[in-house]
Amino acid sequence: MTKVALFEGLVVDEYDSNVDVAYVGSEPCYVVNDAGFRRHIPSEQVDRQVIEALSELIKGSEDQISEQTAKMLGQDDIFSTAMIASQLKNIDKHFDTLINTGIPEEARAYLGMMGFKVRINVHGELLEVEQPGVTDPDSE
Repeated sequence: MTKVALFEGLVVDEYDSNVDVAYVGSEPCYVVNDAGFRRHIPSEQVDRQVIEALSELIKGSEDQISEQTAKMLGQDDIFSTAMIASQLKNIDKHFDTLINTGIPEEARAYLGMMGFKVRINVHGELLEVEQPGVTDPDSE
């Protein structure tokens, strides 16, 4: 069971209203307002969908992303690049660790300021992951 909602503060409903986080026992849930009824959706259900969507975007570009990441970190050597690429290729295996530690609040705040947004419906199904600076692969 998850300990934290990974994308707290970054999730909106289909009408672009912010989704709150509440705990049912020790389980974090995203709370969607459905015409006055507050639906509690286990955060792991939504977070896994987001991680899968992000993994699909990364697939095939791990080497390029790892090179750029290493440059940004000032670790522009072959070993750092290979380590980052390995982590990206196995991102789904790191999900359990991530849900226990969460994404640091500062990182979530930065993502929010940059326009990162997760849109879900009242059933917790992922509708869209908005990422600034990422072009739609289907567009010209």
